[in-house]
Amino acid sequence: MNIQSYYDYCLSKKGVTEHFPFDEETLVFKVGGKMFALSSLKGWEANTPSINLKCDPDRAQEFRAEYDGIKPGYHMSKVHWNTVTVHSDVPQKLLLELIDHSYELVFKSLTKKLQAEISGS
Repeated sequence: MNIQSYYDYCLSKKGVTEHFPFDEETLVFKVGGKMFALSSLKGWEANTPSINLKCDPDRAQEFRAEYDGIKPGYHMSKVHWNTVTVHSDVPQKLLLELIDHSYELVFKSLTKKLQAEISGS
């Protein structure tokens, strides 16, 4: 995965917006005003990209035990967030599933009204 495919994949999801709330290098994707993915642009430029993604706590532990490229979230809640190293032992298919999972967790935490607005229903 490269930065463009990551960027396009995240923005292809309903209601997603991009932000730089912390600094000029940390790209944050939000749905309904809540973060679901963030990554350092400097990491991508240095060919050492990683992405912080929200994850169900039980699944997070399982993933961390199975993959060296999945660690507790850097500068995030270690219970609910993982840092996934992109060019590691984590298959791209799983990385995309983890992005989806993070998006879905955050989307489901939104109010029903906001979910309906985003879904267009």
